[in-house]
Formats: sequence, structure tokens, C-alpha cells
Amino acid sequence: MKSIYLDYAASTPVRKEVLQEMRKFERVFANPSSVHGAGVAAREVLEDARVRVGKILGASGEDKIIFTSGGTESINLALLGVARANRHKRKHIITSVVEHKAILETCKQLEREGFVVDYVGVDSVGQISVDEVRRLLRKDTILVSIQYVNNETGVVQPIADIGKMLRMREGKRKVFFHTDACQAGLLDLDVNRLNVDLLTLNSSKVYGPHGAGLLYVREGVTLSPLMYGGGQEYGLRSGTENVTGIVGFSLALLLLQKERKKEVKRLQGLRSTFVKELLKNVKDVIVVSDLKNSVSTILSVGFRGVEAETVVKSFSAQGIYISAGSACTAQQIEVSHVLRAMGIEDDVARGTVRFSFGKGITAFDLQRVTKNVKDVVESLRKV
Repeated sequence: MKSIYLDYAASTPVRKEVLQEMRKFERVFANPSSVHGAGVAAREVLEDARVRVGKILGASGEDKIIFTSGGTESINLALLGVARANRHKRKHIITSVVEHKAILETCKQLEREGFVVDYVGVDSVGQISVDEVRRLLRKDTILVSIQYVNNETGVVQPIADIGKMLRMREGKRKVFFHTDACQAGLLDLDVNRLNVDLLTLNSSKVYGPHGAGLLYVREGVTLSPLMYGGGQEYGLRSGTENVTGIVGFSLALLLLQKERKKEVKRLQGLRSTFVKELLKNVKDVIVVSDLKNSVSTILSVGFRGVEAETVVKSFSAQGIYISAGSACTAQQIEVSHVLRAMGIEDDVARGTVRFSFGKGITAFDLQRVTKNVKDVVESLRKV
């Protein structure tokens, strides 16, 4: 029986069209910083990809698209870059308690460097309040960073509203606004409609190759580089660019954005049916994701009386791949910081798993998964 992959939020497969596009550039292997003909050819390919991505994001003027190795590097460059470039002026940063670890760990480092970080709380469905962000603003606030889509629950944050609020602060100093959009490939990514100054994307979340990502930077945002060397990527990300990976990334993003409305509708139908079947067939199921305000690609579900890691391993043995909402340590099950912030009770949080859907998933696949969920959960509860 074929395996069923339901961990698209962790990593997507590289789509065939992207692989075919990348194969075209097997001979474009020269360093794009070289001045000879082969280098110039590589540079042209790189810049074409940059233009393609810029159009998708609505970039204009002196806005920058900086290619990185992935989402984590992009986030580090955004947060550390803005903070360190402005440390002699302002030292206050705002983020949320439910951010990805790449944000939270970077903020911890900034706190060690003397910056002050405030963490916005969330309500019971993981939603951030615009008013709460406003309340935390100070005269020395330099940066706000809020995730567009939560990687565990799929909840969509009011990014455009937060950005609009920050822009309307008349007579106040400019506060830069960054969003981690790695899980938002099927949403609107226009930086002007989102009112953001910096935006992070990851190739491996949009059916592109691993090892590529980007940071969009609006004109007027000052950054300090994290890496020093040959001065590539506007002097902000030195190192020879991954041209083939960037080409694949740019095409993958373009294709996903073109088909996003159709794919969202398809996945919404599949997820809705899957939830109904779970609730009908399995006892003590708690749907953690807010189905009215979350992306159709992610579903977080809690099962009372079982441990998520055990559920994941049991599914894996049957060729079904999902992920856990909690991390297992040597001593205990550590409840996810996202679920804890939402106030999810421990008995549910310890048994919370994430199903994440994508292009390869069918209704038939989910029928099989529903049956397996019932068998696995009921079996584990008897142990």
C-alpha cells in the first residue's frame, strides 16, 4: 500500500515543472560574480529570478529581494539585521508568543545583546489582537515581527491590519514590520496590501528545492549583514548565490501563486470532510485549529489519553506521515509553546498532532487516514 504524506507544512516535494526548469541550467554553473561570459550568463539567470519574485511580491523602486539559504537565515537577517543597524537609536522589539522557533530563538539572542523584546499573547484560537500590538508600542520600538500563518495550527494573523496600524502612527518614528510568510504560499503575498517592510519565504514550503529562501526588504529599511565576504546580495548576504536553487524557487512560487485560488478551494473541501469524519468516528477529538481563520493546508487535532509522539510513530509504521504538536524529551513530553499559549489543557496538548495537506493528497487518501486514526487512537488508549 502506498505511503501517504501529510507533513507538507514541514517540507513539500519539488514539483516536476521546477525540476525540469532547474535541469535547463545544468551548464550555467559559473560564479555570477565573475566578469567573463559564463559568469555574466549566470548573473542574468539570477537577476531574472529576482525580477520574477519581485513581481509576485509587488516590489518596486529600490526595494530589495535578498536570496538566502532558507527561512531561518532570512528571519535572522531580518531581526538581527534591523536591530543591530539601529541599536544606537532604539532597542525595543515586539513579536508574539506563538512564533516559529527561528523567531523566538533570534529574539533571545537579541535580549542577550541588550535589546528589550515584548511578546504579544494570543486568544484561545491563537489569534493576535491589533490593539495589543498597539498597546506594547514604545518610543524606542524599532521592529515588530508577527508570523503570517502559524506553522502548528495554521491560524492566519491580521498582518495587513497590524501593518496599517503601524503606518498610521502620525508623528511617530517609523517602526519596521516583518512577517514570516513561510506557511503562506497559498495566500496573498503582495507586500503593499500586507503593509509589511520585510517578508520571509522558504523554497521548501512552496514545492521548490531545499536550500533556498528570500528576504524582501522595503526601500528605507536599514540592515546590518550577518555574513561578510564578497558583498553579494547588496552586501547583505555575502557568498556565491545558489543560482539553480533560486531559479527553482522562483518558478515554484510563481506556479503556486497562479493556482492558489483553485488549490485553496480543493483543500478546503478535503479538510472539511476529513474533520467531519474524524469527529464522527473517533471519540474525544478536539479540533485545535480555528477552521474559520486558518489556512486549508494545516489541521491541528488533539486526542485525549494518548501521546502525540506515539501516534506519529504508529502512523509512520503504516506509511502515513504526520507530525507532533509536542516534542518528546528524555524526561517528559514537552507541550508545544503554541498550544500552551492558547490555553489548551495538557491532556489534549500532549496528544495533539498536525495533519498538513498539499498537492498530492486525495479524498481517497484521507478516507484511509480516517480509518487508521480510529484504529491507532483506540488501540493506544487501551495500553
